[in-house]
Amino acid sequence: MGPDPQLKWVVSGMVLTQLLACYLVHDLSWKWIFFWAYAFGGCINHSLTLAIHDISHNVAFGNKLAKWNRWFAMWANVPIGLPYSASFKKYHIDHHRYLGGDQLDVDIPTELEGWFFCTPARKVLWLFLQPLFYALRPLVVNPKPLCQLEVQNALVQLVADLIIYHLWGLKPIVYLIAGSILCMGLHPISGHFIAEHYMFLKGHETYSYYGPLNLITFNVGYHMEHHDFPSIPGSKLPQVKKIAAEYYDSLPQHTSWIRVLWDFVFDDSIGPYARIKRKYSLNKQG
Repeated sequence: MGPDPQLKWVVSGMVLTQLLACYLVHDLSWKWIFFWAYAFGGCINHSLTLAIHDISHNVAFGNKLAKWNRWFAMWANVPIGLPYSASFKKYHIDHHRYLGGDQLDVDIPTELEGWFFCTPARKVLWLFLQPLFYALRPLVVNPKPLCQLEVQNALVQLVADLIIYHLWGLKPIVYLIAGSILCMGLHPISGHFIAEHYMFLKGHETYSYYGPLNLITFNVGYHMEHHDFPSIPGSKLPQVKKIAAEYYDSLPQHTSWIRVLWDFVFDDSIGPYARIKRKYSLNKQG
């Protein structure tokens, strides 16, 4: 456990790559803007959302410098185009503390989602719209007051977007935001959203994936290991599996995120309802 000294350099390199890409795409036609947004930029942006996930556990600078982690997450947020990092941190702690908690873990789809998105065509639509549900579900399921960090996150993002617009026009902004939306929707990397906690085998709630896409997703596929040890950086999770192989090798695991998406769409027993949901009794003090 502890900070990953390489994380800040890897993330900064990704952010600077996207800023260079903004310059490179500003004269392209719209069809190529969307092509590169899906094929390249969105992959980096999705990876940055997973870097923000790692940073939310204070693994960039450690727990003693928690605020540095919050501000660094805002830097990682810049290419995503929309403010994300502060709100993610606010809700992600509940995902670990109350996994599957009714009205607490906003990763759980709503009853309306489970009821409506139940056919292959509708499930494809749900996957495509996943960024929208991911953003709006917390406001419906477990609304929380706006915090100062979220305001700061929004202001930093607005300033960054305005600077990019001033330098290179509208197309780079569309490139960034479209890439984020498209690649958090129907895209191979997005298979991790389904692979992590959807109940492909009855009674098994969390699954790991040990395939090559971990190389560009900060090892988010090592998800059982992550929930066991959330303070360990993603870069070190393969070591956890190696050290404790007797605990992890026998557990159900996914071998392909693309196969996960395929099975989710075409297997009638899997859908937004295929989650373990719990009731937590919280003692709330007035």
